[in-house]
This record gives sequence, structure tokens and C-alpha cells, in this order.
Amino acid sequence: MRLKNKVAIITGGSRGIGFATADKFLSEGAIVIITASSQKSADQAVEKLREKYPEATVAGISPNLASLESVREMFKRATEKYGCVDILVNNAGVSESTPFMEYTEETFDKVMDLNVKGVFNATRAAAECMVARGSGVILSTSSMVSISGQPSGFAYPASKFAVNGLTVSLARELGPKGIRVNAVAPGITQTDMMKAVPKEVLEPLTANIPLRRLGRPEDIANAFIFLASEEASYITGVVLSVDGMARA
Repeated sequence: MRLKNKVAIITGGSRGIGFATADKFLSEGAIVIITASSQKSADQAVEKLREKYPEATVAGISPNLASLESVREMFKRATEKYGCVDILVNNAGVSESTPFMEYTEETFDKVMDLNVKGVFNATRAAAECMVARGSGVILSTSSMVSISGQPSGFAYPASKFAVNGLTVSLARELGPKGIRVNAVAPGITQTDMMKAVPKEVLEPLTANIPLRRLGRPEDIANAFIFLASEEASYITGVVLSVDGMARA
């Protein structure tokens, strides 16, 4: 029960990595509030989690992450009911694969509004009570492409580069206030998006991974559990790669 009675907000918590993280946090005793793009999606995810953890405290909200006013308002309601946020997991995001010469301003803005501005807004709203209290943990989902880039859809890796920069910079700024800031950079992970990828595409990708398998949402959730816990109390400003790859 490494997170017993800790209040955690997980954005994009209704499916994939976010849902797996909510599941793991609940198993470790946390009070979990998930966000989703719609209240219906949030409620459906909460129902599933309550079936598995009937004694746990879990709730769902649906702020517009691109609006600081919306995020502040819904986070305020949650904290008034459950207490100051101990852990924020910025997981909500959108991927993109449009070739550069076909990019429009609208496409670029869509990625940046959620992947960068959404991280800023949630972090800004959650950090207010953290700073006042003098403690807290801020975590974000980055990506392996924030390190390697990708051959198409440049805004997605650009947004994750920004998440890395935010992580390292805020770790320096908020560390003296008792707040740790880290990120996890997943590799290719078996989420809903990957289910549509043909087997013939996945097989060569898997063959290039030393561990010879794709990541599971639980693999990423386990990294978030560690970074959120006191076991990582002397770790900040880290972008932790969880991608099955070997590095020098």
C-alpha cells in the first residue's frame, strides 16, 4: 500500500495507460480521480474500477484540458471533496502521423493544445495546493519518440520534447518547494491505438526490441507507481524510458 490515502488525479484515465495506472494506484491504496474527454467515458471507467475495488475511493471528471479555467474549476471541486492533490499524472494525449507537407495549423494546434497546453494547465492547477502545502508529485507521460523522433507526424514528438523540457525545468523550480517532477517515456505499448496496426507491421518492430515483446499498459503503470512512491523520494527531473530497449 505504497500510496495509501494519497489523492491522485490521472488525466486520460479512462483507457490504456491511464486506466492501467488508475488500477495500480487503487491497488496501492490511493484515492483516484480520473479525467476523460467526456463525463460518460469517465463514468464508465469509474464503474469498472469500482467493480474491481469496491472499497476504494474513485471518481471521474471531464475538464477541457486545453482551458486552464475549466481545469481549475474541476480540480477545485475534487480537492474540496477529497483533499489536496498529492500526485498528478499527466497522461492525456493525442498521437499524430500526418506528413509534414500536409500539416495544417489546425492539426498542429490540436496536438499542442492537449499534449503541451493540457499538461501545463493540469500541472498549474494541481500545483497550487501542492506549493501551499510544501509537497507533491507531478508525473507526465512522454514517449520514446521524444528521444528518437519519428518519420512522420512531427508535432507528436515535438510535443513530447516539450513535456521533457517542462519536466526537467519544473523539477528545478519546484524542488525547493518540496515537489518532485518526473516523466515516463513509453515505447511501443499495446493500447487501443496499437490494436489497429497490422501484424506484419508489428512483427519487425517487436524483433528490434531486445526483450522481444511490446510493452503492456501495466509496465508503464508500474513505473508511475514507483515514481509516485516514497521509494523515489530522491528522484526528480528524470524522463524514465520504459521501452524494452538497451542503451549504453
